[in-house]
Amino acid sequence: MNANVENLFPGREEIYDSVADLVPGPDNPTPMVRVGERFNPKKDFELLVKLEGMNPFGSIKDRTAYFMLRGLQLEDGQSIVEPSAGNTGIALAALANARNTPIEIAVPEGVPEEKKDQLRFLGAELIEVEDELCPIYPSEGARGVVRSMVESEAFNGRYVSPNQYESELNVAAHYHSTGPEIWRQTGGRIDVFFASIGTGGTITGVGRYLKERNPNVKVIGVEPAQRHHKLSGLKRVTGLPEEHFPSILDRKIVDDYISVTDDEAFAAGIRIARTDGLLVGPTTGAVLHAASVWSQENAGTAVVISADNAAKYLSAYAEYL
Repeated sequence: MNANVENLFPGREEIYDSVADLVPGPDNPTPMVRVGERFNPKKDFELLVKLEGMNPFGSIKDRTAYFMLRGLQLEDGQSIVEPSAGNTGIALAALANARNTPIEIAVPEGVPEEKKDQLRFLGAELIEVEDELCPIYPSEGARGVVRSMVESEAFNGRYVSPNQYESELNVAAHYHSTGPEIWRQTGGRIDVFFASIGTGGTITGVGRYLKERNPNVKVIGVEPAQRHHKLSGLKRVTGLPEEHFPSILDRKIVDDYISVTDDEAFAAGIRIARTDGLLVGPTTGAVLHAASVWSQENAGTAVVISADNAAKYLSAYAEYL
């Protein structure tokens, strides 16, 4: 092979023993892209998107799943079971396959079909539950089903749940990986961090890390404008009773909340694809819209989490095209 060609295609430095080794960390971060002026025309507002859809299983939840499973010890005959709006379930299923562990995922019926198909493709047993995408009551819907499977004497300890909704490992995943990556990639030059709110793990872990490095960093939580919405995995926390608030969401970390409608979120997701070629999901659209709103009265460098990619939502996007 010509030497010049070899320089274009250098050999890989290592071969991995497991797909789990591809989950990113500070030394192998997911990429960050600067949004162009057609989407972000403000000269004094730098908008950076961290592309978590480029994780091996397609979302930021790869990190959460990896941290939760890393220390999980199962006895012979036990299976993993977890409630999920899709992304965590997909990552858990792939990692469970890599360690030859059976897994069942309980999903709300409103989860996009593409996510359900991926779970079936991975061989996970799917439990479809009549439920909201992100229910208020932790004892009902998909979460309630999983809790009963774990706690019921009838199953005799067969099921173990990593429990992303209450696990501090969810927070730790982002404190120890996503947060340090953002700090390094920006050289510490970040003024505001935007993330959608679901379980609360991402915004708490990243926000905590960034504020420890610079207390002046603003952390903005993005939520649906209404309780009933089409933004898979997101939760409206404004107005929630105390007993229903996400238990791992550290409210002292969040400086402000911005509410976004379905129409605004899907429109922003389509717009960023057509202005910058970034194929993101509608939850990313929600965060991008929130950042655009915030930029009208503020300047500085902002980092937006793009939790996953558009491929899982094409049927949902269809009605907005």
